[in-house]
Amino acid sequence: MAFSFVDRYTWGYTVTQLRVQLHDFNVVIAPILIQGVLLIFVYILNPALITYALIGALVYSMFQMGQRVQNEAAYIRVDSKLPELYLPGPLTPEGYFVGMSLGILGSNVGTFAVLAGILEWTHPLSALAWLVLAAVLFAVFLFTVSLGYFVSTLFEDDRAIQPYATIITNLFGVLPPVFYPLSLLPTYWGPLALVLPTSAAAALVEAAEGGLVSISSGGIALAAISLTLEALALFLFTLAWARRSARER
Repeated sequence: MAFSFVDRYTWGYTVTQLRVQLHDFNVVIAPILIQGVLLIFVYILNPALITYALIGALVYSMFQMGQRVQNEAAYIRVDSKLPELYLPGPLTPEGYFVGMSLGILGSNVGTFAVLAGILEWTHPLSALAWLVLAAVLFAVFLFTVSLGYFVSTLFEDDRAIQPYATIITNLFGVLPPVFYPLSLLPTYWGPLALVLPTSAAAALVEAAEGGLVSISSGGIALAAISLTLEALALFLFTLAWARRSARER
């Protein structure tokens, strides 16, 4: 099946979604404030963990894009009924999903810039670590926006989605070693952490920056392969799901 989601209509909807997101000041400032409060607590309670927390904050900020896509897609579909206006036109269902995701990502560039600047100031990363960070953030982005969009299509009531958003956030962003080092987990939980996309991403960056974490070559391979396969598989599935769910309207 061919997917036509990289065209001028997709980019046009990306710009539209970006303008909508930037119009709400709370949307722009809230992620920075949330991450800032968490980092302050980490710095006060255990300054030695601040580098791990900053890397985790970048990964977690990217993971939050999926929750934003989930809420935005559900609101537009359930309350505004805008897909009924967009999709009969030249904008494809896949382009609608991708354009929304990119627009939401663009509205949060400031958050990533601030966190990356603080990380470079407090613990300058090597060139390899920055390259790995960029790669894993892209993979987490594909995974999280795909998951968020898919979940948004399963409900007809915005309120029913909120508990699932909380569960997903805690399962992927709070419980696993994203803001804290993998070494603090019992050894037998290590492989599970390395197959979760968020903790795998954080661990790969920390492994690339020598001295932050000790992971075997097998563990690095497990994290890299798991993150890559999960991101690509879920993204391709959601592209197909977007087209299928649009046909069922």
